[in-house]
Amino acid sequence: MTQTSPAAAARGTTPARTVLRIVAIVSCAPYVGLKAAWLSGSRLGIPEGSELLDHSTALAVGNGASVLLDSLVVVIALLLTQPWGLRVPAWLLALPMWVATGLLLPVMTGYPLQLLVGALGGQVVQDESGRPFLREWVFSVVYGGFILQGLALGALFVLYARDRWGHLWRGALRELPGSPTAPALRAAAVAASLVALAPGTVHLLWATGSAAGLSDARAAQRDSGYYALEAVYVLFVAAAVAGVLLLAFRRSALPLRVPLALAWGGSGATACWGGWMSLASLLPARDAAEQPTPAMVLTYAVQMLVGTLVVTLGAYFLAERSAGTRPPGRPA
Repeated sequence: MTQTSPAAAARGTTPARTVLRIVAIVSCAPYVGLKAAWLSGSRLGIPEGSELLDHSTALAVGNGASVLLDSLVVVIALLLTQPWGLRVPAWLLALPMWVATGLLLPVMTGYPLQLLVGALGGQVVQDESGRPFLREWVFSVVYGGFILQGLALGALFVLYARDRWGHLWRGALRELPGSPTAPALRAAAVAASLVALAPGTVHLLWATGSAAGLSDARAAQRDSGYYALEAVYVLFVAAAVAGVLLLAFRRSALPLRVPLALAWGGSGATACWGGWMSLASLLPARDAAEQPTPAMVLTYAVQMLVGTLVVTLGAYFLAERSAGTRPPGRPA
């Protein structure tokens, strides 16, 4: 059994990390509180006539699942700040942290960008049905909480990963030793990049004004905020591709942590939001115009595939590097 050094264990409970942990946990309150209220029958923040009220069963299931997901933030925050968290198996922490990163990053980047576009006079399209979805304050409160969660968890994870795995990303790409599996990694990285062209191209088309493949309702509801968010999706696909290609070919003088961060964040955002949108497409639509098209469903599915491929290749790279660089007494 591997042991954690006293110095590493002590680093898990510094005042700065305690503050970050409190911020991460407290920032869950707005979202979890709203969802819990809705589960108990409250309509706080939901106006009369909202389409959310059309599917009470689906709303209850979705609220329950989202409460569970956001509650995991509390568990992750504790894992990242307690000495015993350094002894947790790597995959048991890395997987939920990757999912959290993937779900929060688009919100952290897309929502402020949408606000900026709106403040600069961007176009806003009103729902022609006249049916409101949620009160405006709900978005501000919930997304504000998500942004705080992302910042606090991100900072905690960087500190944790530096203590536990910092030796894996030291040095530059060009300084990495040769590997007998390098050709296979390059071939897989190129394959993942070619597959990524599909969702990347589709989101680029949508970001630049094309309605190809969109449902009638989605096409009619496009505004400046929509275009900004589609551009963010393109950037995350590009980040995933850039990260995995840099890791595979190793011809850059960049620090190793740069492509690792690109692959981690890009793959998480691409896969997890693809999965989230795929789940949303399973909900019953009010009419045929709102039903997601096959092109939309396929785009989201390929996003999940691309993100999963990239993070799998990144995990393999780190596992191989860990086998040759792990210091004595350091957990994997």
